[in-house]
Amino acid sequence: MINLIGLGTIAHKEIRRVLRIWIQTIIPPAITMTLYFIIFGSLIGSRIGEMDGVPYTTFIAPGLIMMAVIQNSFGNVVSSFFSGKLQLHLEEMLVSPMSVVTIVVGFIIGGVTRGLLVAALVTVVAMFFTDLRIEYPLVTFSVVVLVAVVFSLAGLLNAIFAKNFDDISIIPTFVLVPLTYLGGVFFSISLLSPLWQSVALANPILYMVNAFRYGMLGTSDIPLAIAFSIILGAFIVLFGLALVLLHRGTGIRS
Repeated sequence: MINLIGLGTIAHKEIRRVLRIWIQTIIPPAITMTLYFIIFGSLIGSRIGEMDGVPYTTFIAPGLIMMAVIQNSFGNVVSSFFSGKLQLHLEEMLVSPMSVVTIVVGFIIGGVTRGLLVAALVTVVAMFFTDLRIEYPLVTFSVVVLVAVVFSLAGLLNAIFAKNFDDISIIPTFVLVPLTYLGGVFFSISLLSPLWQSVALANPILYMVNAFRYGMLGTSDIPLAIAFSIILGAFIVLFGLALVLLHRGTGIRS
């Protein structure tokens, strides 16, 4: 069961943390994405022309927004949760009347909040470079929220197993960044050979980027039903794993 008072307390703490250091949590992604739009959109995009029937700058906009959501929802939870481990806050939570579901959902809310704030800001930035539209608002919103939840959970799992600050940077650097760049942010997989298309289809971020692109632009390399199935499957697996590990006290209780 979810303890609403405990959930509200954790969520309030996490949201305040995001807003209190907004210069570190919200502004840097917007600056980074602006550089992407200038370099890949304005400079390179003018030479490429159209992709999937839309200008290249418009094509990459949903991918860049999704990339910002993935990185920031993951980064928010992994850093906050790991800090709680070091300061022994989590041990106090685990021995309190709060259920592990309450703890997990509270941290998810913080990650989703940061992810959505960054997504909104990057969307505003994108509008300065391209005529961005939203074809299917419900699909767009549901995908961005689900992806933020999935990567908040992934960040929590990373923090559970991390033993030092170096451990919380390994997954973003060596897993998330390569998968994101190869996840269809800057290209359509129709440009790839059949062999590399098969390889690309093993990348779960490809389905997330394409589902979000479909919601915004109405175009996708992946059927929407399959993309949603992958995202929901990832949520169920990661959420269940997080509950089991926290219940056992893995990485927290000595």
